[in-house]
Amino acid sequence: MPNIKNAKKAVIVQEKKNKANNIYKASLKTAMKNLEKAIASKDDEKAKADLQVVYNRLDKAATKGVVTSNFVARHKSRFTKKVNEMK
Repeated sequence: MPNIKNAKKAVIVQEKKNKANNIYKASLKTAMKNLEKAIASKDDEKAKADLQVVYNRLDKAATKGVVTSNFVARHKSRFTKKVNEMK
């Protein structure tokens, strides 16, 4: 446990940031799983709609610093390729 007042405040701030990051990560993972399900079921319309949701969540997470820009680029590329191969 921190003894200094500033260190105590830092712990509180870290906990808040951790909760916010976990919310972004959970939302992103859910969106990616939904897209994977749409791709597996060969539902072209739903896959395209879910792809946009995944794009938005990836960009938001990158902006907030939850994930790296390379992570975003890699997943966008992979998902776009999978959706395009469905046709």
